[in-house]
Amino acid sequence: MKKSALLLFIFTGIGNHAAAATYKIDPEHSAVVFHIHHLLGKVTGRFDRFQGTVDYETGQLGILKTSATIEVASINTQSDKRDTHLRSEDFFDVEKYPAIAFRSTGVTDVQKNHAKLHGNLTMHGVTKPVVLILEMNGVAKDPWGGTHAAFTATGKLDRRDYGVEWNQAAEGGGFLIGNEVEIELDIEGIPQT
Repeated sequence: MKKSALLLFIFTGIGNHAAAATYKIDPEHSAVVFHIHHLLGKVTGRFDRFQGTVDYETGQLGILKTSATIEVASINTQSDKRDTHLRSEDFFDVEKYPAIAFRSTGVTDVQKNHAKLHGNLTMHGVTKPVVLILEMNGVAKDPWGGTHAAFTATGKLDRRDYGVEWNQAAEGGGFLIGNEVEIELDIEGIPQT
C-alpha cells in the first residue's frame, strides 16, 4: 500500500566529501511517510522502523547506489484499529511479508541537486521497478562534529500492482480508499562506521 518501502530510501548526492563513502539512514532524523485517499480526504501514515545505506562519491550522483528495508509492522496511521487492519491479510499480511525492500538500479536526469532514482521495490511478495524524484538538500556538521547529509525523495505507486487490493464500496458510489499511494521520504544519512 505504500511505497514507503520504500521505500524506501533514497539518498542522493552527498555534498562535499573528499571520496566515496557509505552513509546509513539516521532513523531519529528521518521519516518514511505516505498519503492515500479515504472517501473525500486523505489519510497520512508512516513507518517507524527502517534502515538502509547509500554509497556515494562526491560529485558523482549518477553512480549513486542505495538499498533500504522497512519493517511493515511498524506502520503508524495514529489509529490502532486501522493499523491492525493494515497489518492483516487484507493489506500487508505482515506475518507472511514482514518487510518492504528497495534496491537502486541507476540514477538518471541529474540536474545539479535533482535526479531520478530508479530501483526495484519489493512489497507484499511482488517486485516491480519504480522511479523516485530525488533532491539533495545538502551536508552539514552538527555542534559535536558529526556529518549529516539530507535528502528528499517522492513518488507514487498503485497499491494494486503489489497485490494490495482490499477495498469497500462507499455509499453513493466510489470506494472507501484510493489505489494511488503518494510517498514522501525525508532522509538524513550519517557516515557508516
